[in-house]
Order: sequence, then structure tokens, then C-alpha cells
Amino acid sequence: MILSNFLASVINNFLISFGVVIGASVFAGVGAIITDNPPLRTMINLASSIKIWAMATALGGTFSSFIAIDKGLFEGELKRIIKQVIYIFIALLGANSGYGFIRLIQRCSEIWGN
Repeated sequence: MILSNFLASVINNFLISFGVVIGASVFAGVGAIITDNPPLRTMINLASSIKIWAMATALGGTFSSFIAIDKGLFEGELKRIIKQVIYIFIALLGANSGYGFIRLIQRCSEIWGN
């Protein structure tokens, strides 16, 4: 079954923002191990601070979203504004899910570490 372009973009936005948070956190943890720092603390700190950048990456840069919202407002295309709001919400959901996944790793390490 071929997905519509809108649904494919929604799925891509979620997975891109999720992957940016997870990937950056994992590699920051590897770097923390190499530099003899606590990896989980480093991963949590980075995951919480990189969420906004993960959203911007998933949206293809913030300017494209602003341009689409601008055209929607001033050219009366309500559908375009709604689509951009959905894209932003889904990117936020993906970034927060990635952060939640890193927090889950931390909770599991507390449970299994004892």
C-alpha cells in the first residue's frame, strides 16, 4: 500500500526527530566513556538540550515552516497552516519520545544495577 505524501512526511518527521535525539545521545554516551565521564548523565543532559534542534532538523530547517505558515496566513490557505502545525507537533512528539527512550534506559540501569 502506497502512503500519501502527507502521511509519509508525518512518519518521516517523527522518525527523524526521534533518531536525532537517540543518535546524538548514544554517541555522546560513547564520547563520555572515552573521556571517562558518566555516560548516562551525559546522555540525559544532551537528550534534554537537543530536542529543539531535533525538531528543526525534522522540519528541514525552521525557515521552510515559517514560509509555509506565512503563505497560509496571507494567501488564505488554511490547509497549509494546519499541515505545518501537524508537522511541528509530530516532530515535537518524536523528539520527546526519543528523550523518553533515553530516560527509560536510565531507569532500567537503576533497576538492573542494584
